[in-house]
Amino acid sequence: MLDRKTDDMTDQSNVRTKKLINAPEDIISQAIEGMISAHPHLLRVEGDSGRAVVAVDGPRDGKVGIVIGGGSGHEPAFAGYVGRGLADAAAVGNVFASPSPEQILDAAKAADGGAGVVFLYGNYTGDVLNFDMAAEECAGLGIPAKSVAVADDVASAPSDRADERRGIAGDFFVFKIAGAAAEAGRDLAGVTEAASAALSNTKSMGVALSACSMPQTGKPNFEIGHDEMEIGMGLHGEPGMRRGKLAEADHITDELMEPILAEMDLPEGSEVAVLVNGLGATGLLELYILHRRVAQILGERGVKIHHSWVGEYATSLEMAGASVTLLKLDDDRKALLDMPCRTPALTVGTVAQARPAATTATRTTVQHAARDETEVRREDLATDGPVTPAIFRSMMIRAGERISADADRLSELDGVIGDGDHGVTMDIGWKAVRKALEQSPADETVETSCKRMAKAFLDAVGASSGPLYATAFLRAGTAVGNRLNLDAAAVVAWVEAAAQGVRERGRAEPGDKTMVDAWVPGAEAARAALGKDGDVLACLAAACEGAERGMNATKEIESRRGRSAKLGARSVGHIDPGAASTHVILCAMYDAAKDALS
Repeated sequence: MLDRKTDDMTDQSNVRTKKLINAPEDIISQAIEGMISAHPHLLRVEGDSGRAVVAVDGPRDGKVGIVIGGGSGHEPAFAGYVGRGLADAAAVGNVFASPSPEQILDAAKAADGGAGVVFLYGNYTGDVLNFDMAAEECAGLGIPAKSVAVADDVASAPSDRADERRGIAGDFFVFKIAGAAAEAGRDLAGVTEAASAALSNTKSMGVALSACSMPQTGKPNFEIGHDEMEIGMGLHGEPGMRRGKLAEADHITDELMEPILAEMDLPEGSEVAVLVNGLGATGLLELYILHRRVAQILGERGVKIHHSWVGEYATSLEMAGASVTLLKLDDDRKALLDMPCRTPALTVGTVAQARPAATTATRTTVQHAARDETEVRREDLATDGPVTPAIFRSMMIRAGERISADADRLSELDGVIGDGDHGVTMDIGWKAVRKALEQSPADETVETSCKRMAKAFLDAVGASSGPLYATAFLRAGTAVGNRLNLDAAAVVAWVEAAAQGVRERGRAEPGDKTMVDAWVPGAEAARAALGKDGDVLACLAAACEGAERGMNATKEIESRRGRSAKLGARSVGHIDPGAASTHVILCAMYDAAKDALS
């Protein structure tokens, strides 16, 4: 049996995990440094963000650049697949969080050889938002960019909504096919087509036996009994299709293979590639037992295995469990799969001797155009209103402090219906905001502070929260751009614009069980208070109360957006963590304003 000797997990609140790390805030930079020092003949770092890992012998003029990326914690994905014949660069995000647009842009500029770039990433809200923003910036720099979001997990949505599925270990095959197509000299459309065809013919499903833990919290990010398994578990610990008692390996393999084969047209004589992937704490002994059964099932159908990979290729920190992925082959995909590549995590065939790193003298480069910032004439700004720029900054700093204080609670809320990192991610972003504001000029306008906050949050976080809050801050700042001090109407306009920014960037509506469910009623309540001749404090108090009502209402809503959307009815009964953090922010703004104005 796939047995796992673990403590009874019925009360995991006091469980602390052990990791070989230094300071949690340094884990990504130190891991990248260690990776580069281990593979200096294959990898280097480019760009100011320090998060773009680039192939020494990959990018070159005239070749389509392959840029992959995603959160850390899935090693060897993603940077482990950077090298000649596969990916040219990887953007490395925080643990379980998408890289930011700046980090992705660094990778894109390093990979660009004048033929455009293809972005490949898992189909998660944060990745989609951040890579979309990076693609917009690439267009402004003259770099054509196409995207393929890998959505291979059959457990996460029905086949008629396959575009909503999440990506798990199928990234492995899509990356390999796209990298080979680019290496073969195909143009941007041809590489994108090859990647999309690979995705359409790649199906995966996984099982989890134990939880993983975020390095920042040291706590399991979900609960599972010592004798239980979760069928269809996501790569970040998102709950799957069902939870049941631990079964024998053959039974589990049958259950994983059944939905995969139900969707794949594999008549007798078909060929497939197989990936049996460990999630971080499952040894090869068990993985080979799974592959044994996979081979039996395919053999009974007369399906030939062209090649198999068994091992850890897309992990989930230290989670125990595994996934099975099949790629249906035709002549083209078979040839691309067999093409040589050389990366830290995957070598196929023999590649040519690595050349010296390309330089700006031999490669096409695109220069950043300086952005024009229109100078604000302070004498033209409205000065009525009690909220000065200094008070506004104190409100934002208080919000950051409250998020830090509540980070563990927010992550625990997220661990129930998500991947358990919301509090961690928000804390990282708001710490960056606080630092940026504390270093800002004392006479800086509210709009300029909002721009500073947007850049700080987005550069620090990525994930879904990065683009959402960056957009919120930018829209809110623009809404009060004609003012030096804020009166009650301006404060309400700020909250409304922030809410609308989150709503539009996330393409979410009230009732979807997201932070929008707190931002929108908070803004509506603030507007209603203003209509009753409310002052600044009354409007902020109303916003806090409205956000609290919206937050509590999410408990009875079935999630329709984000990672928890895959849970369906299982998300009912749990408060949305994004709505909870919104409530924290608005209440902190009120408290800071009250302290300053009372």
